[in-house]
Amino acid sequence: MLLLAPLTGNLAPVGQALVNAAKLAFPANSSPALDIRDTGGTPQGAAAAAQAGLAAGDGIIIGPLTSAETQAVAPIAHSASVTVLAFTNDGTVAAPGVWPLGITPAQQVQRVMQVAANAGRTQLAALLPDNDFGHHLSDAITAETAQLGEPAAQITFYQPGFSGVNQAVEQISDFANRGQSVMDQIKQAQDLGTAAGREKANELRHQQIPPPSFNALFIGATDPNTLAEMANFLPYYDVNPPQVQFLGPALWSNIAPQMANQSVLVGAMYAAPDPAAAATFVGKYQAAYGAAPPAIADVAFDAAAMARLAAGQGGYTADVLTAPAGFTGTNGLLALRPDGTVKRGLAVFSIAAGQPAITSPAPTSLNQP
Repeated sequence: MLLLAPLTGNLAPVGQALVNAAKLAFPANSSPALDIRDTGGTPQGAAAAAQAGLAAGDGIIIGPLTSAETQAVAPIAHSASVTVLAFTNDGTVAAPGVWPLGITPAQQVQRVMQVAANAGRTQLAALLPDNDFGHHLSDAITAETAQLGEPAAQITFYQPGFSGVNQAVEQISDFANRGQSVMDQIKQAQDLGTAAGREKANELRHQQIPPPSFNALFIGATDPNTLAEMANFLPYYDVNPPQVQFLGPALWSNIAPQMANQSVLVGAMYAAPDPAAAATFVGKYQAAYGAAPPAIADVAFDAAAMARLAAGQGGYTADVLTAPAGFTGTNGLLALRPDGTVKRGLAVFSIAAGQPAITSPAPTSLNQP
């Protein structure tokens, strides 16, 4: 059983955590043995390590870490008819026999959009960073709206910084057509400098601005500063709950308490693993190594445990690995599909004071609707 991890180079600390986690799935003197090989964190290193491991007779590959490394290893594994349980969360590397086990943007988007759709939030817009992560989210949103039979989402990409975020929020809000005319009328009335003008301006301030053309907004920002800027701009351009339900990515779980300080973001929803599912693994890792595991370590543990389980059930075949019931992993249920995609049972949380609240619990079966 071949484990590929970066044990040298910039990613060496991450690689060591991956190895530590995988070892927890293997009791002492267990069989098959875990063949650990260093990728150096590069595609070339991963390819060389994969070739060496397969030449030594390894029957499955656990890892490598990154998308680029996985792309380098995939054709080598395919030629040898060996499956790959990769650690990356880049769903684009998925292919028959190659499963990315990281939590992908598509898995996050699918779950939270389904919960939103069940609540009648079927007109979607999105504010996404203009980077690889944002474009992966965009692809997932486009695919999921089609899957749900919803109208195509209005997607706007933003550049980092105050002006870039402001411009994107203003654009997606369509405030120029919805509310700018009212604002202009208020200014004209105030400029009269008369009692009648002031009275007219006050009347206009109470005039209802039409709601946006969407009732759900997926926000792809994952850093507190950008989210704080959006929390100011969205109400300014009259994009507010309850008319609009805010949605976001799983990384919000890392900053949920900070987000709760922005009142407009309270109630925003995101899909992520239920931390309760990983409690046993976290305790086991901490007891063994004296420190809490980094986030990626749970993926390595799951990959090793699944491979070891498959070895005891007839080998690393697609039939064993793609059993419809799936596996119970450290992040909840997951099932490997024959095309290389992975289905996950994520919970849906909403931003609340203190800790986020579970809006929709993780499913107990991946076969339920």
